[in-house]
Amino acid sequence: MATATKNRSKKNAGKSKLGKTGVNSHPVSLEFTEEMKGFVSMPGSFNYQEDYAAGKKAGNYLMFHLTIRVNDTQFFVYDPDETGEAIGWVECQPLGGRFEVEKGVFNCFVDYGKPSANEKHMKYRLFLKNKAGKKITLNGFKKVVDDGILNIWRDTSTLYTTVYEGYVDEKAEPKATVLAKGILHILEKDFIKQMTTFKSNGRTFSERKDALFRFGELFMGNLWEIYGAQFRKAEPELWRERDIPVFTLEGVKNSKITFHPFTTEDKIALNLVRFQKKESKDVVVLMHGLTTSTDMFVMPEHKNLVTYLHENGFTDVWSFDWRGSLRFNYNLFPHRYTLDDIALYDVPAALKVVKDAVGAGKRIHFVVHCVGSISFFMSLFGGKIDGVTSVVSNSVSLTPNVPTWSKIKLAFSPFLMESIFRFPNVNPRWHYLPGFASGKVLAKFVSLFHHECDEPACHMLSLMWGTGWPACYEHANLPDITHRRVGDLFGATSMNYYRHIRKAVGRKAMIKYTPTDNRYDALPNNYLDKASEVKTPVLFMTGDQNKVFKDSNIIAYETLNRLNPGNKNELFIAEGYGHQDTLMGKKSDKDVFPKIVEFLRKNSNGVKKG
Repeated sequence: MATATKNRSKKNAGKSKLGKTGVNSHPVSLEFTEEMKGFVSMPGSFNYQEDYAAGKKAGNYLMFHLTIRVNDTQFFVYDPDETGEAIGWVECQPLGGRFEVEKGVFNCFVDYGKPSANEKHMKYRLFLKNKAGKKITLNGFKKVVDDGILNIWRDTSTLYTTVYEGYVDEKAEPKATVLAKGILHILEKDFIKQMTTFKSNGRTFSERKDALFRFGELFMGNLWEIYGAQFRKAEPELWRERDIPVFTLEGVKNSKITFHPFTTEDKIALNLVRFQKKESKDVVVLMHGLTTSTDMFVMPEHKNLVTYLHENGFTDVWSFDWRGSLRFNYNLFPHRYTLDDIALYDVPAALKVVKDAVGAGKRIHFVVHCVGSISFFMSLFGGKIDGVTSVVSNSVSLTPNVPTWSKIKLAFSPFLMESIFRFPNVNPRWHYLPGFASGKVLAKFVSLFHHECDEPACHMLSLMWGTGWPACYEHANLPDITHRRVGDLFGATSMNYYRHIRKAVGRKAMIKYTPTDNRYDALPNNYLDKASEVKTPVLFMTGDQNKVFKDSNIIAYETLNRLNPGNKNELFIAEGYGHQDTLMGKKSDKDVFPKIVEFLRKNSNGVKKG
């Protein structure tokens, strides 16, 4: 401590020659008094929270009353260690009563860990002695980390505390004897009192004011450096480091991959991706949900559906990116497309491209998901497509049923988002917008209600789809790497599709959105009206934890059994699965995909494992 003081004096002496352009000709000090109170466990473990709880239960109360003194506020700003002097006392009866501070050091903000961690510590080291001559050392730190601007108070008012036997410097800590460990807090009333204790030895009001402002600027500047990082960075900067490339097809090996773009009658450019391992009499077409894409079927971090189909004899697989795909920008702008448009234009055009490419005599099967499934069934039951051998439908089809909170969101969200907030879309990556963007504010507000994980995109998906924490899937079913990149696997959506789903939920069946629009005269007003005419076998599939469309496919299965007795439909309920994870879970190849292949084989010509 004496050496540190001596070095500080030399630094100050050198800098005092700077006069008006550097340090003042005489040092101007600043000091304030703070009290922190809490509990410690004796001797303590490796978990501060547990030690605090155990100490509180045992009544091991500890507090300190310290005056923090900065002898030269101008030099304090330039000092890399930002060191002040701590004077006062500590009291803890189980440790030996009241201890006076013999020597004390306070570090305002010290970098901790890797720079990318954006974490600083406010450190206290107090060498203490009581009347009986007992010597102890209190070492404490406040962890100030980029964990959300709403946590500033918690971070700057929580001191993680360790008490050692004897006088112990930082290097000697690993071999020192720990007497106690716990947590101290600044109570709100003590903080208010602390704000009244700031003093300075400045000779004039201007000097005292400058000292206070200089310290305040340093303090707030460090907080901005930590918590403001997310406001200063734009989305491309934060999303530059990815575990897996966007739109990668690396998840499918040993396959010929070709792209088949086409244009619908209403002048929308779409695409099919073909993954062909070898010729096959049975062709499988995959159709994603709203705001996802082909990517959900080809994920490289686990056994994906395309690869599983290839390995089990279905060696000609197509993935259809319709107008709701993340790979297109159609959903980034307000539009008035409905699911009728997908049923009338997208699905028939895609099926024609597949038929033309594979030739006559092939059996064509579909695996469809979410809004993609709804739209496919509208096209099938609306008589716009034929020649489909079988269908696997995940989560929902013609009888959408959603949780109560989802009904409330469907009722008000389109108006609020478009007419009040003026958002062109709802985007799971809003949290990463630069500056104080309105979408970012909403994303941060949403995250206040989601403590189940630390992924903001996951929180937004629960706002966009369903009701739950999370809503779209069960966390346990996703690989960690998948959870980290959900913002790359789900995109933005504008509001009009929600209006169509809202109308269908109210009627408990898929209906035409605008019956009076003659563009859709070829489609039925109620798609279940054609139920008795559709003979295509369907596997209705859902997770028993589905928090987006609940039991929609169970209702569809039961409804079609009544409307079309004798059909070849089947029902599969995946235990422990939700809405999305049935098709992109880390164990889907064990729990779900075998059932899909089993159904497809029943409706093929005995396809065997490839």
